[in-house]
Amino acid sequence: MTTKLRIRVPTSLLSAIGPAIRKHRRLFITAVVVLTVCLWTATAASAWFLGSVVTGLPDKTSIRGVGAMAQATLLLDVHDKPAFAIFREQRIEVPLSRISPHLVKAIVAVEDQRFYDHSGIDLIRVAGAALNNLREGRRAQGGSTLTQQLARQSFLTPDKTLRRKIKEMIVAARLEREFSKEEILELYLNKVYFGDGLYGAEAASLGYFAKPAADLDIAEAALLAGLVKSPSTYAPTVSRERALARRNLVLEQMRGSGAIDRDTYQEAVKRPVQLTDALRREEGFGLYFKEEVRKQLVERFGWERVYQGGLKVYTTIEPAAQKAAESEVAREIADIEKQQKRRRKASSKEVEVPLQAALVSMDPQTGEVRALVGGRDFNASSFNRAVQARRQPGSAFKPFVYAAALEAGYSPAALISNLDEPVMTVQGEWVPEDEHLETPEMTMRTALRTSSNRAAVRMLEEVGIPKTVEYAKRLGVGSVPSVPSLALGSGEVTLMSMTAAYGAFANGGMLLEPVLIRRVEDEEGKVLYEAKQTPQRAVSETTAYLITTMMADVINAGTAWTARREGFTLPAAGKTGTTNEYRDAWFVGYTPKLVTGVWVGYDQPKTIISNGYAAELAVPMWSRFMRTATKGDPPDWFEQPATIVTANICRLSGRLAGEGCRDAVITDRDGNLTRGSLEYTEFFVRGTEPTDYCPIHGKVHGQLATSAPAGEGDRPPGAPAVVPIHPSTPVTFGTQQPPSITIVESSTKPGQPEPAKQPEKKKGFWSKIFGKRD
Repeated sequence: MTTKLRIRVPTSLLSAIGPAIRKHRRLFITAVVVLTVCLWTATAASAWFLGSVVTGLPDKTSIRGVGAMAQATLLLDVHDKPAFAIFREQRIEVPLSRISPHLVKAIVAVEDQRFYDHSGIDLIRVAGAALNNLREGRRAQGGSTLTQQLARQSFLTPDKTLRRKIKEMIVAARLEREFSKEEILELYLNKVYFGDGLYGAEAASLGYFAKPAADLDIAEAALLAGLVKSPSTYAPTVSRERALARRNLVLEQMRGSGAIDRDTYQEAVKRPVQLTDALRREEGFGLYFKEEVRKQLVERFGWERVYQGGLKVYTTIEPAAQKAAESEVAREIADIEKQQKRRRKASSKEVEVPLQAALVSMDPQTGEVRALVGGRDFNASSFNRAVQARRQPGSAFKPFVYAAALEAGYSPAALISNLDEPVMTVQGEWVPEDEHLETPEMTMRTALRTSSNRAAVRMLEEVGIPKTVEYAKRLGVGSVPSVPSLALGSGEVTLMSMTAAYGAFANGGMLLEPVLIRRVEDEEGKVLYEAKQTPQRAVSETTAYLITTMMADVINAGTAWTARREGFTLPAAGKTGTTNEYRDAWFVGYTPKLVTGVWVGYDQPKTIISNGYAAELAVPMWSRFMRTATKGDPPDWFEQPATIVTANICRLSGRLAGEGCRDAVITDRDGNLTRGSLEYTEFFVRGTEPTDYCPIHGKVHGQLATSAPAGEGDRPPGAPAVVPIHPSTPVTFGTQQPPSITIVESSTKPGQPEPAKQPEKKKGFWSKIFGKRD
């Protein structure tokens, strides 16, 4: 049964209205029209406003993906400690379980005390904020809950309008339906900005207090919670006083809400603010290393993942070595520039350009780069001269020539003859410059020790240019020209490739690629990349050992003698390189555990300093760095391969030493005739050792040594004319002892007439192009 509602209008009322309508019909119609238009306008405006509120709201998929946020990529050093960060937003996401409960309580106390009681919107707080704003006559207080703040940070713009506020409430309600309170807290604490470029609790804790968010104490947690309201105002790096005052206000809120008791409050407010940055403090060093790692990461994973993906990158950098490298590069540049100023004429109008230097240090057994310096100042120039610059290595290339010779069956005692004869090139005859060359022949060991140009070119001729080029490529030094000047380093190489090539000599002849990244993990710990080296056989183990013993002489008694002057005492091997017109200074050297290469020069090649040999411009930097980087290392030397044998030979002839070699009449450095031994112990691959005796001295006592090792005139100014190593004062190489070497210089007595000089040979094309080198 239904009941119909009927409304009866009294007839008297209709009788009264009717005449009035007829009398004012036009006015009545106008009023109806105006009212209708107003109603339609209000309806349209309401629809438009509601549409603008709804437009741009996140869909369900976006709401569920609110946890997706940009995270910083963290670079760890060789000890797995944070070293650098690459980021769009400096953020490291962690679960709520790894955030201190103190921080959770502090955030809730100061930002949203009824967080656990509301459903995204705190009507009590909104009403209280509205009354307070009316009383103040301005917007002095907000009523946003943590959920509303999360909604605003994740999906909305920061503009303060009614439309945005309504959107914020709608999204907050949807977040509360989708996530638990704990999940909302975790999202909020990983997303919120804490100032100074730090996003999320973990990054803020590391950036301000050098500790994980899990380890925050009450005072530290209160300080971080206080930053949320206005990070740019309260950040302790901006104003420690304001940060302290804000922290204490948060502590009061925590005490008032019951989060902490009175005693805890009083103890916490007395704590001073102590800042330590573990996330960005190291950014002042290693910038060339970091940039090279960044490039490799972007190339492998793409820009977005590197800057926002929260990768964890395990690098090879050793912070102490890196700092020492940068310190020594800066020191060497400063020392050289002081020398330049002393030599520069007062009237000189030369425009000064910055001198540059570079250093690479790596573990020869793994290829892991421990230190990398690409220039004097990364902020002034990010161009990495250790990796990107290609320069002529000068005499630092000679070990590759002699390695090819050793591979071809020559020995360190092989006699290189005819050094006065010109080399035939397509441009004509060429006689490489070699200052004060006093003998037309010398052993290969002496040639490398003294860095004889003519001996290197002659050996290149003997071995063959194609074969030498092949071994240079095996050693990873890139493309080199197939010309005689190749022996003097006329090709162009990078410092990184040269260091890795010498690392092959230190690694038993096995070449490894330089490695800066050990492993890469994603934010969940899944391994995305792991460095896996495949060593390549560059030269034989015996060649690596022999060339190492030869380059040990370079440091002990050759062109790199300044390494010992600088106090570097460990057994080591290496080679200097000084290019034409003293434009580049190189030194690459190694111990069993570390190989380091250094370079000095200008970006646009020009003379560094007159008579600027590598012994004075590069070796000191290398020596001081190595002294620091190898501190505590034992004096180990390389294990002698089983196929290596020794024989006592004559220094002059390279043949077996007889009695006459052990008691020869020689000329000392003062030009006086005296007796001495020209015998030393040499290493050979079994089967290549000499079987005949010295033809100069034979087995007879007292024969005059009429010639001596050449190349002494090639040493830098200030180097000792003779650096004897006697059996009575051996240089110890771990458990082994190197050959006992007595270096003898041949000259005339003071006052005696100079010996007749050979006619100076005409310089060919190559001599003009490639002049004096070390």
